[in-house]
Amino acid sequence: MAKTTIVDWKTITDFVTDAFIAYGVPKEDAEICADVLLESDKRGIESHGVNRFKPVYLDRIKSGIQNAVTNIEIIKETPTTAVIDGHHGMGQVIGYKAMSMAIKKAKEYGMGMVVVRNSCHYGIAGYYSSMATKAGCIGMTGTNARPSVAPTNGVEGMFGTNPFTIGVPTDEAFDFNFDCATSITQNGKIEYYERINKDVAPGTIINEDGSAVTGDAGVALKKIRNGSAALTTLGGIGEELGGYKGYGFALAVEFFSSILQDGAYGKALDGKDEQGNIRPYQLGHWFIAIDTEHFMGEDIARKKAGEITRSMRSSKKAPNADRIYTAGEKEYEIRLSRKDGVPINESVQKEITFVRDECCLTKYKFPWEE
Repeated sequence: MAKTTIVDWKTITDFVTDAFIAYGVPKEDAEICADVLLESDKRGIESHGVNRFKPVYLDRIKSGIQNAVTNIEIIKETPTTAVIDGHHGMGQVIGYKAMSMAIKKAKEYGMGMVVVRNSCHYGIAGYYSSMATKAGCIGMTGTNARPSVAPTNGVEGMFGTNPFTIGVPTDEAFDFNFDCATSITQNGKIEYYERINKDVAPGTIINEDGSAVTGDAGVALKKIRNGSAALTTLGGIGEELGGYKGYGFALAVEFFSSILQDGAYGKALDGKDEQGNIRPYQLGHWFIAIDTEHFMGEDIARKKAGEITRSMRSSKKAPNADRIYTAGEKEYEIRLSRKDGVPINESVQKEITFVRDECCLTKYKFPWEE
């Protein structure tokens, strides 16, 4: 496993914010981007945190396929709905403002839904569902992504990892927050495995001949990128263990991410034009907020949700299980355990040092340099 070094939260937050600003992102937007990015690390989701800071966001700004300045256009709006064009701006900014709009509509009318087209990677979907639960709403969101997942009984990447996320406010220290891809694993996790020299799990990726990809994550990632392998949906290869269920959920997310906003889907999200040149990813997102106060009230909803989650955790455990969890609990415990800072592996350390030097952010000195 790769060696990591802890960087305190203030230092890494200030640095990420300043680096975004140096790349042309306005200060207020840079603070949003940094907050979304590092929230992933605080929850222990390394696949979407500082590991992706340079290659997914900064490099795309530099290459011209993502705009540092986000110009959001409202295409159509009703009291409870809105259609937004993100014009290839920062996905985190677009996501934050879209969910904020959905929550505002829900607070006034009970429910709000906002859909987005022409966006970029928006970070962990669970950030936006958490925005809703903090406001006393049930929150849902999803996004389509570059095609890397095969439909059941197929071997070609036709759609993205397409996360489906739901957050429910509870009366506990943490809300219920279920955030997962509709594939068994996601591209970001394979990228992270490559960085820490960890093999891929058998059954998570399928070869062109229908066999399972095993071994080196870097090799697997290259095969996914060149189209000779694809990720598998929840349930795995074939139908025996319910792969068709993950397939169905993935298409549901694809529909919400494209048909309501007349957005791109499937192969059009591969980031390449007809000549093979890179272009914006044209991603679509959707955000739903349901205000509990418009039903039986936030206090009742939180209490009932807490009762349900506690009943799950107190149920009979498997013989070898230490405990039963509910969604959001592990992330809450990791947040508590990471009070001192974020662990950064050696590969990402080099990227951070490079960005620091490139942007002349000389006030920053990192622990691995001492």
